[in-house]
Amino acid sequence: MTAAKNAFYAQSGGVTSVINTSACGVIETARQYPEKIAKLYAGRNGIIGALTEDLIDTSLESESDIAGLRHTPSGAFGSCRFKLKGLEESKDEYERLIDVFKAHNIAYFFYNGGGDSADTCHKVSQISRRMNFPIQAIHVPKTIDNDLPITDACPGFGSVAKYIAISTREASYDVCSMAKTSTKVFVLEVMGRHAGWIAAAGGLAADEKNDIPILILFPEIEFDQNAFTTKVKEKVEAYGYCSIVVSEGARWPGGKFLAEQGTNDAFGHAQLGGAAPVIADMIKDTLGYKYHWAVADYLQRAARHIASETDVNQAYALGKAAVDMAIAGENAVMPIIHRMSDEPYIWEIRKAKLEDVANVEKMMPKEFITNDGFGITEACRRYLSPLIEGEDYPPYNKGLPVYVTLKNNAVKKILNTEFIL
Repeated sequence: MTAAKNAFYAQSGGVTSVINTSACGVIETARQYPEKIAKLYAGRNGIIGALTEDLIDTSLESESDIAGLRHTPSGAFGSCRFKLKGLEESKDEYERLIDVFKAHNIAYFFYNGGGDSADTCHKVSQISRRMNFPIQAIHVPKTIDNDLPITDACPGFGSVAKYIAISTREASYDVCSMAKTSTKVFVLEVMGRHAGWIAAAGGLAADEKNDIPILILFPEIEFDQNAFTTKVKEKVEAYGYCSIVVSEGARWPGGKFLAEQGTNDAFGHAQLGGAAPVIADMIKDTLGYKYHWAVADYLQRAARHIASETDVNQAYALGKAAVDMAIAGENAVMPIIHRMSDEPYIWEIRKAKLEDVANVEKMMPKEFITNDGFGITEACRRYLSPLIEGEDYPPYNKGLPVYVTLKNNAVKKILNTEFIL
């Protein structure tokens, strides 16, 4: 009988309210296969933990604490924005990963992240073959942007969508009550660099029982200032007020972001933030309306207290499926959500090849955006609605949610060489 090997798990990119739920699924499932997986190590601060041989021994965490990850937001082991480049460009980094995996008898690699992480996971599977050291690399999907291809939805998105839909509705009620003598326009800036899925969720705030005037600015639609201000004026004259949900990725004709600051993040992406004040000032200058604006920022992705039950269930299921697939011998794949029905919402787990996932972004389809470019269609509503349904509240104590902090004990280093990032 072949001796059990160890596994490695890491979290990458911006964390979410349910990435730890996937971690819970991975760890609890790995513990069900002691004959295959001896220990599961986590990378401290993502893939950096592997490169620097800074590993966490999750076997030292209690069952109750691991179970508590299911309702704890953020990244329990630390995440990072660190992208490994091509195999030849970053050869030393990939060889270092294999050296660490060899030293710690690691045969399973679970990387929990978005598109860049899927690419890294795919490259790890390639370099392991090249170096003749077998690693089963499984990507666990995660991104609030909902822009991974093939899968119906990405863990993290449903909860952010729920938060934005609720916040838009509640803020709209507030503005409506004050519009006669005070604020007439409220602007909410949400995340979403290239894809407008999160902004689209703001459209759910209005329905047959909530006639709320909402305009949405999508990254997929070039920003037309004249058309926009005309629409704002129409809404305010008809309703007395207007709410606007603007994606941080909204662009001017020509491609420049409304919110572009002229700096880049660690992945080389343009640093965004500031679309809301741009829009608010534009409204004041052209229409003279009093406004308020807000940036959802970390609040939207950290809000575990109002997470979507659908999102939580899918996040756990995908973490579990990643381990099950590895044990079954799969490699260079990602478990995905396949939608079988809208009403009732029925889904199942399938798999996709990482070569079909890495570096591919899923944008909002044209049929999900109204002809005027400022709203969502019924098709979009049918897609979004099931993803925000259900509540999965964390336990509370003295009025506050109870979250888990792990011990995160380090594994003793074996290699004699330090790796300089």
